[in-house]
Amino acid sequence: MKRKPEEPLSPTDRSYTEEHEWIIVEDAYSRRALVGITDYAQDQLGDIVYFELPKVGDRITHLGKMGEVESVKAVSDLFSPVSGEVIEVNGALADQPELTNTDPFGAGWLLRVTMSDPSELDSLMSAEDYDVYIAGLH
Repeated sequence: MKRKPEEPLSPTDRSYTEEHEWIIVEDAYSRRALVGITDYAQDQLGDIVYFELPKVGDRITHLGKMGEVESVKAVSDLFSPVSGEVIEVNGALADQPELTNTDPFGAGWLLRVTMSDPSELDSLMSAEDYDVYIAGLH
């Protein structure tokens, strides 16, 4: 993902986990949110070749394992930023997992969920805090 130097590293409209997942609330009333992995995560993984994701209707738990991502470098666990029910899986990733490499905050999203407890978002990092966190990993 190419950025202009003055742009923030991570989009400020979402929250982040220490395991490099992001979540953006699409509709607070219906508790609908979109989940993906960060640009930092996809960069560290290298070329992504496969995702193992939960199915529609599956329950996921706050910071619990929700699947795996396989790249040319490694297989890594994916963790859910919130508890809830999976209502959609990004079907494009089955044939084009590399979408997460090229557009991790857009077309490369992973899941759409209905959150069971939106207060769990309070335990996640802001974009600014996440950027400081990943800067400390180098």
